[in-house]
Amino acid sequence: MKTSDFDYELSQSLIAQTPIEPRDASRLMVLDRRTGTIEHRHFRDILDYLQPGDVLVCNESRVIPARLYGRKVPSGGKVELLLIAKRGENLWEALVRGRKVKVRTRIEIGDRGQGIGDELSPVPYIAAEVVGETEAGGRLIRFDRPIESLLDDLGVTPLPPYIHEPLSDAERYQTIYARVRGSVAAPTAGLHFTPGLIDEIGQKGVEFAFVVLHIGLDTFRPVKEEKVEDHRIHTEYCQLPSEVADQLNRAKAEGRRIIAVGTTSVRVLETAAQGGKQQADDSASLATSLLVPYSGWTDLFIYPGYQFRAVDVLLTNFHLPRSTLLLLVAAFAGKDTIDRAYQEAIQEEYRFYSF
Repeated sequence: MKTSDFDYELSQSLIAQTPIEPRDASRLMVLDRRTGTIEHRHFRDILDYLQPGDVLVCNESRVIPARLYGRKVPSGGKVELLLIAKRGENLWEALVRGRKVKVRTRIEIGDRGQGIGDELSPVPYIAAEVVGETEAGGRLIRFDRPIESLLDDLGVTPLPPYIHEPLSDAERYQTIYARVRGSVAAPTAGLHFTPGLIDEIGQKGVEFAFVVLHIGLDTFRPVKEEKVEDHRIHTEYCQLPSEVADQLNRAKAEGRRIIAVGTTSVRVLETAAQGGKQQADDSASLATSLLVPYSGWTDLFIYPGYQFRAVDVLLTNFHLPRSTLLLLVAAFAGKDTIDRAYQEAIQEEYRFYSF
């Protein structure tokens, strides 16, 4: 399968730079993957397409202030870190900007010279050392203490590389239900929900279920291999709690629809479904579950030809060309159908990517 078949041209003017207000005023394309019919609505109209008993599965991961500005010790040279994923106790994978940031380079972030020992006005500070390199050209950074509690003071929320306008409110790059810190990019399909809309959805008899997948920056990287099958997809940490697995298995058994809010939710659900399939293969019992609880890393790569086991409906933004996310959407709805939908979205001047 050629990667070039999943490329398309997009005017920069269609890449949304700022969020729309209110959140649910964004446009909504409704695509029936069975008939190929397309309707043009607004996100708040999603109520017209939901049925009592449906389960909306949302990724409640929260974007962390993962961009850090520091200096090398003892030279004082500037260093910029972008935390990608936690790899161990006080150990983080990061992208690094700065000259000659090699293994054993020591880094300081914050102001060490002020506030030390002053309980009334402590100044955030942390020290770190580069302890390794990654295959993708990043670095492994060992901090001298847990960084998580200092990120709000020392870090800046990263925005995708295609967004060039600063946000006046960083919360607009968070879903309203973001709770579990760990992502460096937002699960953007969920950005369109408002508290009022969620209340109305619940009043209609639709259930919500929450999973976690911490998104890394690899989500923005195009597939560079000529053949899709040769691509080695990035790993991301995800969680499907046991009570959520029970909720979804019950819905499936009753013939109700599982609606994934975003490709990240799809990845969690289908990873858990792979576990359910393995359980069924290993067991002589018929009482196996479609979805099993899961907590760990996933490298599930979904592209055309993949057989979905858990997801019935997908709610998603428009994705970057040649991306693994576009491949996932094409696998779900069919490549020709998605090609036509994207061309119509361009003609109708939809807002692309995050907002």
